[in-house]
Amino acid sequence: MSDPIPTIPYGRLMHEAVCGVIREVLERVARDGLPGEHHFFITFDTRHDGVELADWLRERYPEEMMIVIQNWYDDLSVDQDGFAITLNFGDAPERLRIPFDSIATFVDPSVEFGWRFEQTDDDDPTPPNGSDPGDKDRGDDADGDGPGAGQEAEVVSLDTFRRNH
Repeated sequence: MSDPIPTIPYGRLMHEAVCGVIREVLERVARDGLPGEHHFFITFDTRHDGVELADWLRERYPEEMMIVIQNWYDDLSVDQDGFAITLNFGDAPERLRIPFDSIATFVDPSVEFGWRFEQTDDDDPTPPNGSDPGDKDRGDDADGDGPGAGQEAEVVSLDTFRRNH
């Protein structure tokens, strides 16, 4: 029996590239703060190895959770594998650790940018597909009265920006 024909792992390569973009964006925010109206909706798989969150949050979000990085966050740190951040959940600051591989969606509605990681095959390390960010309960980092409060984010396909020639 011959070895299977090697293929180019496009799904894995795209996943790594987009994780690199998210990493760079979060590194800039950690260093310089959020510029202008930028804010992020990040949905992640709470079951993923390496996700660290309080037990009560894990009980409330046993599979998937969305966080919002906008009005109040503290101690954002980013490394090669993920990021850690302290967010406020109803006047209860909690520290979270989120590996990049656990992220299902990343959305910055201020500039209509969004990315949804799709599962392509069993060998692909991308997380399971999440639902639209506006559909889930989320742990807001704000008290619900700042810019963007109550907004729903829309994941925008890159095809939206392609021109047909």
